[in-house]
Amino acid sequence: MMGKIGAYYVWIGGNGEFRSKLRTVNSLNYDVNHYPEWNYDGSSTDQASGEDSEVIIKPRRVFTAKSHQCVYVLCDTYRPNGEPLPNNTREKAEKIFNMAPEHEPWFGIEQEYFIMDRMTGKPVGFPNDDPNAKQGQYYCSVGSLNTFGRSLAESHYKFCLEYGIKLSGLNAEVAPGQWEWQCGPCVGIEAGDHVLMARYFLELLTENQGYYIDWSPKPVSGDWNGSGCHTNYSTKLMREGNGVSRDQEALARRNGVNLRSRTGLDYINEAIDKLSRKHDEHMEVYGSGNELRMTGEHETAKYDVFSYGVANRGASIRIGNETQRQQKGYFEDRRPSSNMDPYLVTSKLFKTTVLDD
Repeated sequence: MMGKIGAYYVWIGGNGEFRSKLRTVNSLNYDVNHYPEWNYDGSSTDQASGEDSEVIIKPRRVFTAKSHQCVYVLCDTYRPNGEPLPNNTREKAEKIFNMAPEHEPWFGIEQEYFIMDRMTGKPVGFPNDDPNAKQGQYYCSVGSLNTFGRSLAESHYKFCLEYGIKLSGLNAEVAPGQWEWQCGPCVGIEAGDHVLMARYFLELLTENQGYYIDWSPKPVSGDWNGSGCHTNYSTKLMREGNGVSRDQEALARRNGVNLRSRTGLDYINEAIDKLSRKHDEHMEVYGSGNELRMTGEHETAKYDVFSYGVANRGASIRIGNETQRQQKGYFEDRRPSSNMDPYLVTSKLFKTTVLDD
């Protein structure tokens, strides 16, 4: 396709913040290889010294929209010698997923966040003058007394869909000014790419408003919900089982072969058992400040205790009723916080449940 267009290169800076800059390219192309590597001043992002400041950004995924003369190019970061920067978690995650792609890991990520008023520093709609205020009326709410920030939340949702982000839903959450979008299903490394770009777009849209986004897991102390990033997860075996019928199992047994029929739920339970033995390892990469959110209240499990259950939103791992009935499907890891790194969380889930013994 002919005609010059703008390409925003997007990457993560030295303190976990988004950075981006615009480059003119000769034509629109959906292939990421069309967009050349670039560089930036890492001394301005806490990623390099002034004496050797060049950081290389390598395009990894392109997001386009028919209605816009601009594309967004998600990149990761490297030193000039090709070594990934310490906070380039994408490069590490992709290596993990590439070790066993036949397992086809699917992720659905539920990103909660607070829309904050720049003037007050509190969530939009927060009842400052009511000491008896409590949550409950805000969840999936409608009306000016209950719902705050809808314009921004829905503008973000529509913008993401235009650019091909795999958002599957949106709703107002339990606390005032708190919202959640759901991303997925995404396969492997794709999950982290889409979550990061959706976060970037939300930050971008606040530039024209009197709001900012708080991604922390407990922005408001007291009897108010915190924010998580619940991660729904399955592998091909969890979704389908091993495909061995009871008749095939019986025939194999008669022939002296150990061939056992296993449902998807069998594989889910096996994965949960593995997760239970590595709870501390997972909590280390599930986001900062998470202990403030995971108190055992407000639909959370306790930070230092692993638990699981069917339809239990107070557990570390929740198995849905439909998964239990169908004996296959997915489970929800409710431990990740709203500020978690999606590459670390998704690759850690895959490594523990598939690659580790």
